[in-house]
Amino acid sequence: MAPSPMPSPPPGCPMHDPEAKQAPPPIKPSGCPVDHQQPKTPPPGCPMHNENTPVTDKLNELNMMPTLTQQRQDDQQVELPTERVVSSIPKAKDTSSKWEYPSPQQFYNALRRKGWETPEEEIETMVDIHNFLNEEAWNEVLKWESKFDCECKEDPYLTRFQGRPQDISPKAKWHSLFGAPKPFDRHDWFVNHCGQERRYVIDYYEAPEETPGVPVFHLDVRPALDDVPTIMARFKEGFKTKWDQFFTSS
Repeated sequence: MAPSPMPSPPPGCPMHDPEAKQAPPPIKPSGCPVDHQQPKTPPPGCPMHNENTPVTDKLNELNMMPTLTQQRQDDQQVELPTERVVSSIPKAKDTSSKWEYPSPQQFYNALRRKGWETPEEEIETMVDIHNFLNEEAWNEVLKWESKFDCECKEDPYLTRFQGRPQDISPKAKWHSLFGAPKPFDRHDWFVNHCGQERRYVIDYYEAPEETPGVPVFHLDVRPALDDVPTIMARFKEGFKTKWDQFFTSS
């Protein structure tokens, strides 16, 4: 899918070429809480998804996450907000019902749950980045969904999702064989549109910094090749992208 211009991210910090080894034009944040003087390592997967959840914790089947507590940590020094931001992403056929993002306190508790040391004063910025990336991913989903026929004119909605940071997608694996970097995180989103559920794969990449100390991230969002209509849509979009590139360069 041809990359499209991304709006400016929220103040603070970060997070698509589906055909090439390199990712699309980057989202350029204006700063980041990460210490970039340290040796370069890929960012960890989304803290809201924990593959090592104890069996005693009940998972929410809509997002495969345990219930996130709003309780303050015993040794926590910074007072973190517990208010949750409502996204623009519908969660049911009644599109007035939207998904909610985790509060800064929930986000911090998820980081602590995974054993990650994160400056408490940076949590709110990290939540803003997390929310911004999800909004951009949903915008890309809507662009793809507009390519599928839907007689009922129903708006798409996100029924459930799952973090799969350990499962590299076939596309990412293929590109990595030719030297492309592997994504540091992956999400699978399940979108319902006119009664049909379609799975989307979202790969998260870290790109080379264009400005020292300013990290750059890319999202590669596309429908999974689970059925013939989706395969045809991906083929047409890929052909169109190459056609446009050829004649533009000519």
